[in-house]
Amino acid sequence: MENRGPADEQDPTPKRGLLHIWQAGGPSEQLNPERALLSRCVLQVALGEHHGLVLTQGGHVFSFGELLWRDLSVPVSAPVLEVSLQGKTVVRVASGGFHCGALTEQGHVYMWGENTAGQCGLAERGSTTNITVAEPSPVTVVDNEVVPPVVVRVLDLACGREHSLALSAQNELWAWGSGCQLGLVTNAFPVWRPQKVEHLAGRHVIQVACGAYHSLALVRCLPQQSYNTQKPPVKRERGQSPRPSLPERDEPDAHYCPLGVELTEAMTAETFLGRRSSRQRLHPRRRASDLKPDMHADPLTQTDGSPTSHPLTGSRANKNSAFFDGMELQNLLQKLSDHSLETQHSRGPGDTDSLSSHTSDDSCVSSTPPTDLLTSSYKNDSPFKSPTDDSNAAARCHSSSPVCLEEVHVFLEKEKALQGQKSSSLTDISQKWKKAVNRRRSLPGTPTHGSPRRRHHCACRSSSAGQSQAAAPEGDAGDELPSLETEVWSWGRGSEGQLGHGDQLARLQPLCIKSLTGEEVIKVAAGSHHSLAVTAQCQVYSWGSNMCGQLGHVNIPVTVPQQAKLSDGLRVWDVSAGQSHSLLLADGDCVQPVPLYCGQQQESNLQSERSNQSQRSSQRSPNRSESYTVRPTLLPFCMEMGYISSVCSGGQRCALLADQNIMGFISAIHELAARERQFYCWTSSVRKLLLTPLCNKESVTPSLGEPCTHLFFSLCESFVRLSILIGRHSTSLSYFLHSVQAQDLTSLHLLMHTACFLDIYHEYCSAVGDFQVMGGFQSLHKLSLECLGSKQTVLAQLSVSDQSVSGDVELVSLLYWPLQQLHQYSRVLLKMAACYDVLTAEYQYLHQVCNQYEALSSSLMKRKKEAEATFFFWKNHSGKTTEVLRLPQRRVVCESSNRSLTLQNAGRFSNHWFILFNDALVHTQGAIPSQSLFATHHIYPLTCLWVKPVSENSSGLYAIKITCPEESFTLVASTPQEKNKWLRSLNQEVDRALGVGGQGSSGVAAMSRTASYTFTGEGRFKDAHYSGGWLAGRVHGRGTMKWPDGRSYSGSFKNGLEDGYGECTIPNKLLDTPDSYQGHWREGKIHGFGKYKCASGEVYEGCFSDGQRHGYGMLSSGRLARTSSSIFVGQWVHDKKTGYGVYDDITRGEKYMGLWLDDQRHGNAVVITQHGVYYEGNFRENKMSGSGLLVSEDDTALHGEFSEDWTVNGKGVLSLANGDSLEGVFSGEWTAGLKVVGTYNKLAADEPEDKDRNNLLRLGQYVVPAAQRWSCVFDECWSRLGCDVAGRGERTTAWENIAVSITCARRHSPDLSRSQRKVLDCLEFIPQHGEPVTTVNYDSIRRYLTKACETPLHPLGWLVETLVTVYRMTYVGSNRRLLREAVQEVQAYLRHFYSIVRFLFPGLPEDGGIIADTSMAKGRKDSTTSGCVVVVSCSSLLLPLLLPRLYPPLFTLYCQHKELDEARYWERILRLNKQPDQSLLSFLEVQEKFWPVWKSILGEKREIVSSSKDACFVSAVETLQQISTTFTPSDKLLVIQKTFEELTQEIKPTLDGNFLWCMDDLLPLFLYVVLRARIRNLGAEVSLIEDLMDPNVQHGELGLMFTTLKACYIQIQQESTT
Repeated sequence: MENRGPADEQDPTPKRGLLHIWQAGGPSEQLNPERALLSRCVLQVALGEHHGLVLTQGGHVFSFGELLWRDLSVPVSAPVLEVSLQGKTVVRVASGGFHCGALTEQGHVYMWGENTAGQCGLAERGSTTNITVAEPSPVTVVDNEVVPPVVVRVLDLACGREHSLALSAQNELWAWGSGCQLGLVTNAFPVWRPQKVEHLAGRHVIQVACGAYHSLALVRCLPQQSYNTQKPPVKRERGQSPRPSLPERDEPDAHYCPLGVELTEAMTAETFLGRRSSRQRLHPRRRASDLKPDMHADPLTQTDGSPTSHPLTGSRANKNSAFFDGMELQNLLQKLSDHSLETQHSRGPGDTDSLSSHTSDDSCVSSTPPTDLLTSSYKNDSPFKSPTDDSNAAARCHSSSPVCLEEVHVFLEKEKALQGQKSSSLTDISQKWKKAVNRRRSLPGTPTHGSPRRRHHCACRSSSAGQSQAAAPEGDAGDELPSLETEVWSWGRGSEGQLGHGDQLARLQPLCIKSLTGEEVIKVAAGSHHSLAVTAQCQVYSWGSNMCGQLGHVNIPVTVPQQAKLSDGLRVWDVSAGQSHSLLLADGDCVQPVPLYCGQQQESNLQSERSNQSQRSSQRSPNRSESYTVRPTLLPFCMEMGYISSVCSGGQRCALLADQNIMGFISAIHELAARERQFYCWTSSVRKLLLTPLCNKESVTPSLGEPCTHLFFSLCESFVRLSILIGRHSTSLSYFLHSVQAQDLTSLHLLMHTACFLDIYHEYCSAVGDFQVMGGFQSLHKLSLECLGSKQTVLAQLSVSDQSVSGDVELVSLLYWPLQQLHQYSRVLLKMAACYDVLTAEYQYLHQVCNQYEALSSSLMKRKKEAEATFFFWKNHSGKTTEVLRLPQRRVVCESSNRSLTLQNAGRFSNHWFILFNDALVHTQGAIPSQSLFATHHIYPLTCLWVKPVSENSSGLYAIKITCPEESFTLVASTPQEKNKWLRSLNQEVDRALGVGGQGSSGVAAMSRTASYTFTGEGRFKDAHYSGGWLAGRVHGRGTMKWPDGRSYSGSFKNGLEDGYGECTIPNKLLDTPDSYQGHWREGKIHGFGKYKCASGEVYEGCFSDGQRHGYGMLSSGRLARTSSSIFVGQWVHDKKTGYGVYDDITRGEKYMGLWLDDQRHGNAVVITQHGVYYEGNFRENKMSGSGLLVSEDDTALHGEFSEDWTVNGKGVLSLANGDSLEGVFSGEWTAGLKVVGTYNKLAADEPEDKDRNNLLRLGQYVVPAAQRWSCVFDECWSRLGCDVAGRGERTTAWENIAVSITCARRHSPDLSRSQRKVLDCLEFIPQHGEPVTTVNYDSIRRYLTKACETPLHPLGWLVETLVTVYRMTYVGSNRRLLREAVQEVQAYLRHFYSIVRFLFPGLPEDGGIIADTSMAKGRKDSTTSGCVVVVSCSSLLLPLLLPRLYPPLFTLYCQHKELDEARYWERILRLNKQPDQSLLSFLEVQEKFWPVWKSILGEKREIVSSSKDACFVSAVETLQQISTTFTPSDKLLVIQKTFEELTQEIKPTLDGNFLWCMDDLLPLFLYVVLRARIRNLGAEVSLIEDLMDPNVQHGELGLMFTTLKACYIQIQQESTT
């Protein structure tokens, strides 16, 4: 959105950025401003001493004046274009005394002009002799402190006579040129390359200005911090932010005198011998070709004319003494004084330090190196001032001479007396030293604390934008608005007091002007020998040379900042300083800015010529003007130039940029800025004259009372925040106007950060209203009378009310007046919008923001009236009983003291008084409103109040029904009008309390809402605090309920009860640890799946029903008491273990797997112990009872009657491991010994097998069938799908429940990983489930099931995870005799699981069914499609999803079961693999035609010899080894198939192409591959494949290959060991 009006595009003549230039002078008729005729809008003008630069739109630069470096003189009216800068998009220009600078959009610097002091930088590589740079040349600012060095981007540029300064994007300062005004720690001048001003490193520099020989910087104040860590500077790597440390300000052992001279034990005169460069400057009347070398060079200069420098030598200062003794001081100063006088007398009257010294009354000599520490900077001046000589008193007063001994003694003694006050300003020196101060001569800059490079740096970081402001508005606006907490730093020459430190001493390094700290300086300007600063409160401070009245006042001393004398009603917001004049820009009575001038008056031509001739000889300091203004005066001829946006001064010229008022747009912007500045001046006055004295008064608390005191301080804080926001905004508007021609309208902070402004104003209005409601203004008025005393007129001056009102009302009006500014915003923005077409985006944007400010203005005015009405309500109903209802934020809306509203069915003599506040409805009983008395009252918060009109019936009552969380009642109005009034007010206030009220509100309170409430009535929620959703007076939706005793519930509610997912905490006072529950609820009870943690350490995770454990669940006990640790997983019924379950008694080392009844073991079960004992049988009443089978670790088995745990009592058969048996009557405990009465049977070799006895000892006869074990798990899955009974339910409901579970999982699990969220995203797509299954959608079903089983948030995923849990719980660490049960259990899982999948996808066939492969059958000419089918079975579809997770415990059981066979197999493997390949092939009777002859090693063929080993059929061997890395039988069969394929590929090259395998050839060859593969636990692999293999492939090719592998395994075991 470009900030320009429509007229800009139609009229080719620019109406913005008009440049006017004139010679400096007062309001004389001879002044004739000259217009620069340019076709483009001027963005900036910069003036040097005799030349100037103009920057126009598009980045073009023009020059005018005396361009000495080109021997040109260009008139102002027709400036010339700098062609070499074309295409570089210049954004900033700067003019020094006799050189120029330009800054491009990319932050590159270009310099040209005079270069005698290096102010244009190094023009050519290796060249330092160029005295002029004719064309703009790049000057690169490089930061060498980082590794590798980087080029610094520059944001601003300033130029003096012999130096240049650049402000970088990191807000650091860089300098080059000559003189102490550089602020560098160096003794070699000129400085050709830009160097960082280290003394300001770590500080945030905002703006920089250059005088002739001094510099100013506006710096943001640093936050308070401690300097406790000092580290030496280190090199930074590239990419690190440059955070240089700050040198310490105060050190008790700093050994520097007040002049900056380092004090050493032995200092000689040779140490301070200075040298001066023979630099030349161009004369405005001479051409560059006429220049000749200076014949009167400095005697200390070398013969070749090149400048040299003498660094300080000698020993370091004594660490124990900060100063040297008096004798050394006398010797030092005597030598320095002699050297200074010698230097002066050695130069004749014709000596010239610079050719340009004749061109200006104000010009100074070139800066000397720091080696001339105490020598004079000026020539031909008397070294001492004669008090009786008045003719040249003014000139000599400000000239430079050697420092007298007396003055140095004075300052050294003063420094001793003030060692603890190393102040950067000397304004606190008493008046008796003022004479000595005025006799100071100009000195080169002297360091106050030495070189930062040689000192330790403290690790402090520079403050970021917006953070140094303690009370700044928060948010983005506070960060981007200009800071008002600023400091002004100065350095360079101070002969005229232009540094502002209270003396005329020079400074080598930047020093803070303490008197300006806290004055909110927003801009500084530097003239030749004076300085200006303008504050956010539109005040101007000036200091330095006042010979021509350029300071705007006659105050003394001029060495410290003094406030300029301005006429009443003028508010200055821009300043500029020239050679001997100042130009100010101020707001007056009208919107149009007015320029003010102070300085030398225009003289007649004759007088001017005589003055120039008399001053061209040798004067270096400014002379007092014969005629000058005492205070800034108005320039009336500038009023006709339009709306001035900025002013500029330089040399003897003045310039300004003005805009014509295009369609009122320019005037609107100026009006906005002027009103904002005026408003900030007013708020500052209120803070300074009223609020601050009141806050500091000790009697404020006794006078106002405790509540009102807090409100008053809150009011003051809000006012300060508002004031700071306005001040920073007014400053930003001033900056905006300086470059209004190039600014974008959207950069106005009023538009960018509307929310910040609205919030601050809203907060302030609330603070004033709260203070007014509590009656604080009456007490505050009395306090103000005591505080102000005789200054009562101050209040009248600040008052904006035209009427004569009482004191407290005047204070109310005074503090409410800032709200008027919102309407001003709206009005001015509306003016701006009128400058654009209605259809443009600019108009829409401005109109939208305008409406926001206007809406807030209306709203706050309404709130003001509400506060006033509430104040009068409490004033009329004051009393002890009503005071309990009086709150700062509470406002009265309406009340029924006139009996307009009463309670239905109320008694005849009962009194009811209803008061509607903005936050509550108050019902008082036994009330006498006229006397403000009532017996009882009840407060109903509006956030939990539901209002419903009752239709008028035959009774004719005008009723309103009120519903609250704990009660409901009906109000009856006296008339229909009263009913409508109360109904409308109630609904509006409820809406406002809920945050939905405002303009255009419907007035109907929402039935569903979010609010907080504390229950007080009896019930389960008594004294509980609830925060969450409501529906028609009942808790509904998500919320949190907290009880005073520590109980809490956070989750879903429905119809006033907990319902849905929630988390509950119940404190346990005995164990000092709360119980907690996370899970589902229904109708106020725990119902569904959840996790309950007890304080005792028990954790139950499973299903609940009506608050009891019911269904599947896992209980972990005794984690805090290791003596009784156990885990139970299984079925629960009414909070008791009933059904099948597994109980692992970790303490006893026993695991029970069987049936339960009422928390007792009852029914068939299996028990295993950690000692390898296996038992299966019957249990009754928690004990082994009845028939059972017990097997020990050594395969000894006992089948008999059991009466107790591990106790046999009755008939039985004991079978020993060797086959013998003992049959009879047994009694006793198994572990303690058995008594037997029976027969011992010895197994004979030829005795036939006893089948009856074998049946008795058969495992699995008392085990719970696998299909009945975990029915509770599958029942829970069916329940989650919405089916009460397995397989019976609506399929649509099941899919809806799946979608709900996924959605709830997202809501209740915000910490899901990225992969989990991705899985849930995939599951949101439901595959086709109502159509017949084909091979195409069969694959999509399989993919869906794979994704569903990856997350427990899906019902099928939960089923898989739970089955894995119970399986591992059962079989991890189990007995090897449970292998058969483990396999059967897996098969039962598959059958149950497949029934659920078929319910979801009814198109799937039954287990073992087929699906026609339409993709393969498509295109066949015959009708036979028997081969194009896909067999679907539960194992092929679901086993890949389930078995990988069950594999570890299952395969372990296989390994334990095949342990003896595995040992025999592995012993043969190791023995046979010792043979070479050919020997092993021969042993296995492999035909020689199959023997490989060659082997390939890294692509190279090598012959296989008789000694070769592991060289044959390598690929087949490696393929077969992969069988151990797979899980499912189908994957293992694929490995076997690939092994056969690899074997065939290796054999084929040696045989015919029609070769077919026969088993006689294949078996020996495959046996070789199996031997070389060395597969551990091959027997377990074979058994797992055989048990779980898909029956459909048993008799096919894969089945044959598996049979071959099995045969090889058996063959290896049967190989002879001999």
